[in-house]
Amino acid sequence: MLRRLVYVIFVFTVSCIDPFSADLDQGEQLLTIEGLVTTGPGPHVIKLTRSATYGSVFEGLIRPVQGATLTLRDDQGRVVPLQENENKTGTYETSALFSAQIGRSYTLQIQLVTGEVYSSLPERVESVPEIKKLSIETVQIPVKGEIFFRSGAQIYAEIEDPGDVNNFYLWRNAESTFVLETRPDLYVLRIPNLPPQPAPKPCCEFCYQTENVGNQSVFIGQDENFNGLKTRIPVGFIEDNGIRLVNTFRTDIRQISISAGAFRFLKLIRQQTETSGSVFDSPPASIRGNMTRLDKPEEVVLGYFIAGAETRKRIYIKSSDLTFNQTRAIIPDDCRVVAGPKSDRLPADWNPNE
Repeated sequence: MLRRLVYVIFVFTVSCIDPFSADLDQGEQLLTIEGLVTTGPGPHVIKLTRSATYGSVFEGLIRPVQGATLTLRDDQGRVVPLQENENKTGTYETSALFSAQIGRSYTLQIQLVTGEVYSSLPERVESVPEIKKLSIETVQIPVKGEIFFRSGAQIYAEIEDPGDVNNFYLWRNAESTFVLETRPDLYVLRIPNLPPQPAPKPCCEFCYQTENVGNQSVFIGQDENFNGLKTRIPVGFIEDNGIRLVNTFRTDIRQISISAGAFRFLKLIRQQTETSGSVFDSPPASIRGNMTRLDKPEEVVLGYFIAGAETRKRIYIKSSDLTFNQTRAIIPDDCRVVAGPKSDRLPADWNPNE
C-alpha cells in the first residue's frame, strides 16, 4: 500500500509542472577598457573589447573594437597618440619611447569609428617604493571534486612603505622565461596504417621558453595596516603545470602605484572573481570604472584606465626551491617544435645565481 501511495504522489507532482518560457530582453554590448600606462618602458597597451548581446549566436564572446582613435593627455597639455597593433585587433599601443612621469596626471580619450567619444577621469602618477626582496613559498590548493591538488610558487615581496602618504599598490608579472625540458629520445614516427616507429631525434632537450603567465588572482594592497613600516606581502603566484617549474623559472614582478579609485575598482573585481559560487554569494554586477561616454554619461562602460609609477625586481625559481612538485609532463619531441616563442640558446641575461 505504501509503495502505491508514493507512486501516485510522484505522478501527480510531475504532471503539474508546466514549461516556462521567459521572454528576456537582449543585453547591451558593453564597451570594456583594459590597460595602464606606467613610468616603466613602453610600449604601453590599452585593449578595447565589446561583449556580444545576450541571445545572439555569438553570446559570451568578446569582440575586439577596431579602428578607434586613442590619445593620452597629461595635465600640461601634452598629447600622446596610440596606434592599433596590426597583428592584435583591438590592441592599442604607445610608442616604445613613451613613459609616464611621476607627478603628472593622465586622461585617456577614445573615439570609435561610429563617432562615440569616451573619456576617463584624470589619473595622477604617484611614486612607488622599491622592492627590497622577493621570496617564495610552496602552496597546494584543493580542487573540489578532484583527488589531486593544484600547486605552485606563491611570491612574496618585502617593501618599506613610505609613511608620509597613503599608498595603493598593484602587482603584476612581466614576461617570464623558463627552461623547457623535453624528451626527443622518445620521439615516435606515426604513419597511417603502420605501427608507431621509434625515431629518436638528436636535438634538442633544453629550450628557453617565454610566456606571459597571468596571476590566478588580483594582487593589490593598501598601507592602512603597514603605513611607514616594512612588510612582507603576497604579490604573485606561478602555477606548477608539470612543465614550467620542472627546471628553472624566471619572472619580473612589477610593483605599480595606483590611485584610491583604481584600488577600489580592483578590489571589487577580486571579490567577484573569488566568490565560492554558493547561494549566499552576492550576485555578479557590472562594476563601473572611470570611463564615461561624453554625450551619454548614463551608459555603462566597463574597465578602468590606470596610470602609475612602476618598479621591478627579478626572481628565479628553481625546482629544488619547491617543497612539492607536480608530476613532470613528458613531451616526446624536440623542444624547438613545442608551441610558443623560445630559443635553444642561453639568454644573454640569464643568471639564476644573481
